Amino acid sequence: MRLLLVEDDAVIARELLLRWQLRGWIVPHCATLAATDEMLARGPEGGSVELVVLDLGLPDGDGLLWLQRFRRRDRLTPVIVLTARDRVSDRVLGLRSGADDYLVKPFAVDELDARIEALQRRGQTSRGELLHYGRLSWLGEEGHACVDGRALDLLPREFEVLGLLIRRAPRLVPKRVLIDALAQRNQELGDSAAELYVSRLRRKLSGSGTTIRTMRGFGYMLVLNADEEAR
Repeated sequence: MRLLLVEDDAVIARELLLRWQLRGWIVPHCATLAATDEMLARGPEGGSVELVVLDLGLPDGDGLLWLQRFRRRDRLTPVIVLTARDRVSDRVLGLRSGADDYLVKPFAVDELDARIEALQRRGQTSRGELLHYGRLSWLGEEGHACVDGRALDLLPREFEVLGLLIRRAPRLVPKRVLIDALAQRNQELGDSAAELYVSRLRRKLSGSGTTIRTMRGFGYMLVLNADEEAR
């Protein structure tokens, strides 16, 4: 798992980093909101994460305000707030601002680990059924996708590609992952066929408020258009 830790307390950060690295987790660490934005903006080279552990009292701003901005562009990546703010009103505000969980300092590291694992399991079991990203909806069991309730005319493989992209949006889907998923029904599927499906899907998503961005040498990312992020 690739986990982002946003924490300015050097002692807490060092202990968590050592613990999680021993578990085999990849853990980039940022001590400020500016560094966090910079890392996430780098895309697949450094910005693709599966879960965020977020402190609120950071040197350059309030983590809750950052979380609200983050949720406008990324509604799926789980976020655990880790903070000394312990009032009930603080917890309610944190959850309403987009946190998936809220843990007050001082905390037990075993409990934090358990909450991370629970969020990871929840994401693995629930996202494949009904997914939303921006104005897009993807209904796995029903086999169709729509924009603002309007059905998209997708071929089965285009639907599968969209499912892979929206499940991880706005994070990277490596090209090999996409090819392997599509090749389960066709052993002869190659790079050019995958590129063709992505190209067709990109045209059909025109006007949806989303774009498929090609990261050469890495894969593809489904991202919100600039006007959608500003809403």
